[in-house]
Amino acid sequence: MVLAQSEQAGAETAADPLSAARRQIIDGARFSSASDEVVQLLLQPARVYEVAIPVRRDDGSLEVFTGYRAQHCDVLGPAKGGIRFHPAVNVDEVKALAMWMTIKCALTDLPYGGGKGGVVCDPGSLSPGELERLSRGYVRALAPHIGPDRDIPAPDVGTSAQVMAWMVDEYAQITGSFEPAAFTGKPLELGGIPGRAEATGLGIFFAGREALHDLGRSVPGTTVAVQGFGKVGSYAARYFAQGGARVVAVSDVFGAVYNPDGLDIEQLRLHVDRTGTVKGFAGGREIERDQLLLLPVDVLVPAALEGQIHAGNAGAIQARLVVEGANGPTTVEADEILAARGITVVPDILANAGGVIVSYFEWAMNRSRLSWTAEEVQRRLEAKMKTVYAEVADRARRINQPLRPAAYGVAIDRLAGAMRARGWVK
Repeated sequence: MVLAQSEQAGAETAADPLSAARRQIIDGARFSSASDEVVQLLLQPARVYEVAIPVRRDDGSLEVFTGYRAQHCDVLGPAKGGIRFHPAVNVDEVKALAMWMTIKCALTDLPYGGGKGGVVCDPGSLSPGELERLSRGYVRALAPHIGPDRDIPAPDVGTSAQVMAWMVDEYAQITGSFEPAAFTGKPLELGGIPGRAEATGLGIFFAGREALHDLGRSVPGTTVAVQGFGKVGSYAARYFAQGGARVVAVSDVFGAVYNPDGLDIEQLRLHVDRTGTVKGFAGGREIERDQLLLLPVDVLVPAALEGQIHAGNAGAIQARLVVEGANGPTTVEADEILAARGITVVPDILANAGGVIVSYFEWAMNRSRLSWTAEEVQRRLEAKMKTVYAEVADRARRINQPLRPAAYGVAIDRLAGAMRARGWVK
């Protein structure tokens, strides 16, 4: 049965994140102790909700937005995952992202399953008041299905700490009790944790540093290109630069800038704060956005959206190391091409796990009513990323496979063990 599903998944378009997620689970399970029953359970989310969210626009008109929430597998604990506001949100994307979150949480040994949510909208076209009403409407529509022991949302593409603040307040009004552990990625004033904003980017740096060491390299003097200069990519670029790397190119949705001598990341961040884009930065020359992926650099960090490295461009990638900052930035076909060319890929479920790891710290801090310092958060994150990377790299060496199937093998072994212990499978 699994073989037939693998053939079907491979025949589907690799640009489809749901097909890619299923294919990766099937392929990764080959390097685990999982039975076909385990794989069957992992190929579909346990629950998917689609909701209509009516929002009164500032001009008095009513617009109904479509929202989703997928809860993939809760064998290890409550669902955990972000909420994205983006025009391209669709139910298959949300399912795929929830699947990846299940694998990511299992890989990093967190007591969570995978969840993901989204609303089909352009947040940039909404006024602050409209954005708040949409955020609160999402919670009203899904309140019975979320909570600190059921499903804990967090920020994602198009959402922020402020959006989480509105959501946690709406949840408190609905339930009659303020429960900060119901959401993570909140402002510090509402139980947020120091270092959450930079956690994913910092985790990418830690994962990239460990991978470079395995390749006999170190961060100082390394050249880096970062696709996507948002909440994830900008921090990844900052930490690579602080570590002594030359970040030579960055891009955003509007364009890209390049300087072979290295970009001044802090000045670039100020420029983006002023203008909203990397374009026009005086410290580099503009290049075509997609050209960034093909530059002759040591490290490429795709930190934008899914499917950016595909069969059409994987053969031209010149980086020696790809550290996946986004979820699903490399298609299945591209993965095979990169592996055949000897290019190391640190998979998303490992490379960008810093966000969910620190979200777990925030949740645990809220539940225990304790507070942690930024230094403690960073120390714990670094230790966790080093441990997880070492476990995956060791598995990869033992099975003579790239890091992605090794990471899936580690994660699926944990999920299979929990399913057997709970009596879900034989």
